Amino acid sequence: MTIVLNGADLTIEQLVRIAREGEQVALDQEALERIKVCRAMLERKIEAREIMYGVNTGIGEFSEVVLDDDQVENFQRYLIYNHAAGIGDPAPIEYVRAAIAGRINVHAHGNSGCRPEITFTLIEMLNKGVTPVVCQKGSVGASGDLAPMSQIALLLMGEGEAYYKGEVLPGKQAMDKAGIPIPGLMARDGLATINGSNLLTAMSALHVYDMERILKHAEISCAMSLEALLANLKPYDVRLHQARGFAGAIRTAQAIMKIIEGSDLQTGKMKTKVQDAYSMRSSPQVIGAAHDALAFARQQVEIELNGVGDNPIFLPEFQLTLTGANFQGTPVSLPMDMAGAAVTMVCVLSERRLNRLTNPALSVGLPAFLTKGAGMMSGMMLSQYTADMLIVEQRILSMPASIQSIPAAADQEDFVSMGMNTAIKNGQIIDNAYGVLGIEFMAAAQGLDFREFTPGVGTRAAHSVIRKHVEHLGEDRPLYPDHTSMKALVKSGEILEAVEREVGDLAA
Repeated sequence: MTIVLNGADLTIEQLVRIAREGEQVALDQEALERIKVCRAMLERKIEAREIMYGVNTGIGEFSEVVLDDDQVENFQRYLIYNHAAGIGDPAPIEYVRAAIAGRINVHAHGNSGCRPEITFTLIEMLNKGVTPVVCQKGSVGASGDLAPMSQIALLLMGEGEAYYKGEVLPGKQAMDKAGIPIPGLMARDGLATINGSNLLTAMSALHVYDMERILKHAEISCAMSLEALLANLKPYDVRLHQARGFAGAIRTAQAIMKIIEGSDLQTGKMKTKVQDAYSMRSSPQVIGAAHDALAFARQQVEIELNGVGDNPIFLPEFQLTLTGANFQGTPVSLPMDMAGAAVTMVCVLSERRLNRLTNPALSVGLPAFLTKGAGMMSGMMLSQYTADMLIVEQRILSMPASIQSIPAAADQEDFVSMGMNTAIKNGQIIDNAYGVLGIEFMAAAQGLDFREFTPGVGTRAAHSVIRKHVEHLGEDRPLYPDHTSMKALVKSGEILEAVEREVGDLAA
């Protein structure tokens, strides 16, 4: 189904469909009218020689330099050239597609001043699969993601490079093969394409989606470990968490109990400790706090996806041009720094449960390191090493980027968000989380193999999926294929889908 962009109600889930599934997009008719009205106003102001930043002036430190009529049009071309200054490896295609969709949604407000041809060309690029090659690094997250967005804008002049049908082609060749006319850049068109934090916001939107799924996996792996460790289930009684009042903790307690529903552990006939360690009984509070952090991050990202992230902005109803800093990435980078730290925190908790599963002094009767051949065999001893390495890397990456501003542009741009650093490191935190949780899943499944009772319906579903991909560790074998398979399994969502088929949506 085509997603109609109107500037107002683009969701993270829709952006995922556009970025990852190739969903078609269209521009709302009222949005087109707003773009036309705004452009007409801008052209009247240009004709009247009204001074407007980035239209007939330079930018940054050169904002006081006024351009003559001949310079106005050429300025947009040089603007894109000098801002296409990124470095290194290209960003994944899904990030770039999401950024283009976000920029179209900014234009849909009718406050950016570009020609409709610019917006329609971006739409055609999405719908026909022409994706600019964009260096991942180079943006400081204010005045938006100028370097990467400029590589997108190069295609509007028939330059740059693009992916098309599995090939990397010169920009014009890719556009020609896809049957997309080159619109060129006239006054304001270039800056209206690049002056917003669209790439870091797009990446953050996809990351929020992935992080939310990671937290659901963390609830499943937690439930499996709790059963393998014969946990006292009182700490997961939702009434305990309702008494305190945090929405995330209430949600996680309910999710864990859904997964464990039907377990022999619920009957009270099995002996459990009066009180378990924090890594077990604090799980609803910790994973729940991560849910609460992500809820705020989601709110901020969706506001930005549907806001006017541009500079200047044009208000036709007031015949007014306003210069400000709506490109500033901080409203997204600050909560996303917290979101990355939240995922790291959940992984630290996961590793502590892994430790209890493998440590014979803590595992309530499970064999040492989850192997019956302890001494001759080392079982999952080294799995903990791998998880620990991943977590230390996550901890390093959890240092906030949003406080790391370095002034630029002769101190005209003396505070920047560094939101691209936030987005890049969050991608690495997510990747490591798949590995850490995958190892806990593997250990929990191994532990359950040694127990002689019926686990919960959700636990059984997860265990069944795991055993389709990784066999029980009866005797030592190289573990790297198992670890890698488990990481891929968590990323695929197959465990989550199997569990939710049995117990319903864990968020409900």
